[in-house]
Amino acid sequence: MNYLKQYALVFFLFLFITGNGIAGDNTLKAGFIYVGPVGDYGWSHAHDQGRKFAEKKLPWLRTVIVESVSEADSARIIDRLIQQQKCDVVFTTSFGYMNDTIAAGAKYPDKIFMHCSGFKRSSNVGTYFGDLYQMYYLNGIMAGVLTKTNKIGYVAAFPIPELIRHINAYALGLKAVNPKAKVHVRWTYAWYGPDKAKEAAQALIAEGCDALAFTEDTPAVIEVGQEHSEMGKQIYTFSHYSPMQPYGVDSVVSGQLMDWGGMYVKILKSIKQGTWNNKDIWWLAKEKAAMLGGTPKEIINSKFVGALKKIIVDTDDFGKISAYDLVVKRYAQMQQGVDVFDPYEGPITDNQGKLRIKKGTRATKGELLSINYYVDNVEGTIPK
Repeated sequence: MNYLKQYALVFFLFLFITGNGIAGDNTLKAGFIYVGPVGDYGWSHAHDQGRKFAEKKLPWLRTVIVESVSEADSARIIDRLIQQQKCDVVFTTSFGYMNDTIAAGAKYPDKIFMHCSGFKRSSNVGTYFGDLYQMYYLNGIMAGVLTKTNKIGYVAAFPIPELIRHINAYALGLKAVNPKAKVHVRWTYAWYGPDKAKEAAQALIAEGCDALAFTEDTPAVIEVGQEHSEMGKQIYTFSHYSPMQPYGVDSVVSGQLMDWGGMYVKILKSIKQGTWNNKDIWWLAKEKAAMLGGTPKEIINSKFVGALKKIIVDTDDFGKISAYDLVVKRYAQMQQGVDVFDPYEGPITDNQGKLRIKKGTRATKGELLSINYYVDNVEGTIPK
């Protein structure tokens, strides 16, 4: 028995010294910077779920997080992660961290940086993103057939290409089944601003909107929709980034879910194996990054499935089909890839009458990443 104990102790020490999954020089340490709290149940929460997944899958990985970091403070936090926490790689997970991430790459040439949602890269700074525009299109289909007022609301954080891309995709889904409906946008200028989001949602409802999508890191918009629905005024909402349906069981029709886990595993493995490069990573439904639903268990809230099955729409490729089946079939096409179906296929005209995407052509990734116009069924102009 003593022999076995001694053997076990020696083996443990061997693992400890060599870093074979426990500690030592073999460990890769990654730092993550979040713009909101990890309990926000939105963007930062989804990233942190992906980090936890990677840490479970990769025994040699150690991680540290810093949450609720303002975009003006990101340079200081990057310095802390490199200098004090001794991180080998830093993931900066907000668009506004972009310039500070590039500067950090020049300052620390022996470290690797990955910036989420940006477009600037350097020899040791890469970019990555999981995009939800396909899911917004599917949400738009549902909003378009369920609306009674033909006024559809969108509560948006900041006027950057990512959000414009999502607003337009939502509007294109709407237009595919209901050309009379229009999207109305309210800007909050806050990624994490539940009070501002609630105020914007209430204002849109007061203007006649009966369906709401959003980009904001809390369930605030959904809570507003649920309150109105409970009082007898049905407001249809669409969950964002995390499974928010429990906050609006009578309001959430569906939503967009993001799984960052697979992408983080891929990136971290490449760093560990010495195969990393700074090429942009952009995952959609095909890569199982973007998923449809207000929960992981159902792509559409069962409360609204019956209504969607009863509504028949006319399509060029499927003929007459229920709205429910159209969503299911379009989702399946998206999972096969953009060559099978993509929302940004022409002709697409902006709301100033200018043809942006010609008939028979599809927007390039570069065009989507730099989009700066509203499609023709979105009201108003983009703030400067």
